[in-house]
Amino acid sequence: MLKATYDPGLVALSILIGMLASYAALDLSARVVSAQRWARISWFTVGSVVMGIGIWSMHFTGMFAFTLPVPIAYHWPTVLLSFLITAFSSAVAFYIVTHKNLANGKIAIGGIIMGTGIAAMHYTAMAS
Repeated sequence: MLKATYDPGLVALSILIGMLASYAALDLSARVVSAQRWARISWFTVGSVVMGIGIWSMHFTGMFAFTLPVPIAYHWPTVLLSFLITAFSSAVAFYIVTHKNLANGKIAIGGIIMGTGIAAMHYTAMAS
């Protein structure tokens, strides 16, 4: 049986990354709603990328916090795929929730897309 350990500092860093990414995405979503034309597209792009990087970074920091007494290697094309899944689902969810007329149904759809994207990223990253 393998003895696994966690690095509490990296676990805390993972949580901090998640909190900062969430704050940044919420702040940027307000900018998207109030902006027009090219500024809206720019804020949307930045918000989607920040949210995707934050979710992905939080997950991989958590993975690095877990240590096994055997060598661990990652298949980098699959790692990249896990990031692209997160970035795409973040963009779709960000698009849905940054409309001026935001109804409960749109919030639910955005949440389902985001949750599905995070689950797909998680299982892809773990397969890497």
